Amino acid sequence: MFILKQAASAETRVKNSRFLAEVFPVSSPEEAKAAWRFRKENYDNGGHIVYAFTIGNQQNISGCSDDGEPSGTAGKPVLAVLTGSGLTNAMITIARWFGGTKLGTGGLVHAYSDAAKAALANAEFTELVPMAELDLTLPYNLYNTLISKTSALGAEVIKEEFNSEISLTLSIKSAQIGELEKVISETGNGKISFTVRK
Repeated sequence: MFILKQAASAETRVKNSRFLAEVFPVSSPEEAKAAWRFRKENYDNGGHIVYAFTIGNQQNISGCSDDGEPSGTAGKPVLAVLTGSGLTNAMITIARWFGGTKLGTGGLVHAYSDAAKAALANAEFTELVPMAELDLTLPYNLYNTLISKTSALGAEVIKEEFNSEISLTLSIKSAQIGELEKVISETGNGKISFTVRK
């Protein structure tokens, strides 16, 4: 799986119709719908803004809309291009300015697919590294030792609370959870409690 390094766009033309395709990161269906609504309200194309999005480490959440184009001619082809790229946590919107010539259902499928591919061709991807979080509770006397050892593994502290004991939340690559659990057990000798959030 891949994620976007930055947003990208491309403009294509088919029989005088103009297609503006944009690809950008999203982290939830709600964020995707808000991005679509923003374009609907602010673009002057007076018509269709097709979208497709995919979210999750295995592209396990997705959605699309033809936004008034004939059923199956726009949203699904764009989603197929997006999922086929291996990209996740991303959305493609395509605004169409009608050029006066109807494209037909096959023409629309090709036009929207090609617009999506053009935007992706301009985008920069990076590999998605699945991360996990751990919540820990530990006594003060183990704090410095634990931080030193977990930092050496590449774990990052994303939250700290100092009360009668210290509560920490650490973030680490999912592949290193086993190593981190071993370090916590050896350091705490039963005095550090933790739970893993994936």
